[in-house]
Amino acid sequence: MTINPGTDPTLVTGAWREGNPRGSRQFVDIGDLALESGAVVPGVRLAFETWGKFDGSNAVLILHALTADSHVVGPAAEGHVSGGWWEGLVGPGKAIDTNRLFVVAANILGGCQGSTGPASFAPDGEPWGGSFPYVTVRDQVRAEGALADSLGIDRWYGVIGGSAGGMRGLEWAIEWPARVERLFLLATTAATSTEQIALSATQVDAIRADPNFAGGDYYNGPAGPSNGLDLALRIAHISYRSELELAERFGRSVQGDEAIGKGGRFAVESYLQHHGAKLVNRFDANSYIVLSEAMNSHDVGRGRGGIEAALARVTAETLVAGIDSDRLYPLSQQQRLADGILTSGPLEIVKSRYGHDGFLIETEQVGELARKLLTQQQ
Repeated sequence: MTINPGTDPTLVTGAWREGNPRGSRQFVDIGDLALESGAVVPGVRLAFETWGKFDGSNAVLILHALTADSHVVGPAAEGHVSGGWWEGLVGPGKAIDTNRLFVVAANILGGCQGSTGPASFAPDGEPWGGSFPYVTVRDQVRAEGALADSLGIDRWYGVIGGSAGGMRGLEWAIEWPARVERLFLLATTAATSTEQIALSATQVDAIRADPNFAGGDYYNGPAGPSNGLDLALRIAHISYRSELELAERFGRSVQGDEAIGKGGRFAVESYLQHHGAKLVNRFDANSYIVLSEAMNSHDVGRGRGGIEAALARVTAETLVAGIDSDRLYPLSQQQRLADGILTSGPLEIVKSRYGHDGFLIETEQVGELARKLLTQQQ
């Protein structure tokens, strides 16, 4: 049964696979990666993209959120199902100015757009699938550290991340304070909250409940868990937007001339189905699980004497910002970051009706903050 009529029931995965057009991706092999768990991922490869020219001291690392990838800017084209997710922010003369900055963005470890993840081939020549090991945010940052080493970048002029990207940005500045000069944390947290874990775990369970999930080993089958992934993405999307925006945009209106009670849908149902199908076509169910569980592992205080002790290790000039309508990552979480990081200024607030997704949508406000951080004298 197809839950969402817009989702292809025969789709196995939306992952980028070996042999697909590479688009703007570059690749680096960082070798075997030892994980916090004690497991080792052999032969790790990271996909990344760059903009601008490296002069030895102008590198900026942009860290993507859960369902994004290395394609920060650029059109949808062969090798890239969709256009850049932060268009308007990065480029010549823009807030993150590639006339003077060298910008790097990598697909996250465990992701599905070129970096080693569940859809990649394991040493036995078969896709990792359900056997891909559990990774943490710290594991992902260590992989990014190896990427920086391979590019000859000893110190980032700036590290920028929103949501899950902010988790990794914070870990960068705590794990290697000397390698981060400026830090922009946006709509993120020092530790994943109980509610965030609950929402994430429910999405993961929706994927695992799909009959086509097959314990994660669906790549060689006739279909993947597209229904489960679609439901997970729709649950997530509700939390990414504000109640006010959904109410103002859709209210209780009906989709087209459909009749409620006779198979018809409310307009908001159609909207969520559209976004679910759109993301299913470019994402992988196993990656969604791996990355969600990594986000749930996030706690900068773990093994470091608590959150405040960990935050005090940050030496980078830091700007923390939150979205005033964000119900998933509320302002109290960013306030704790601004209070705990000794080199942070006061919390900056981005005004938006869009909720958590405001960090992606409000490019003018976010751009002003990024420009402020990246151009100010220290």
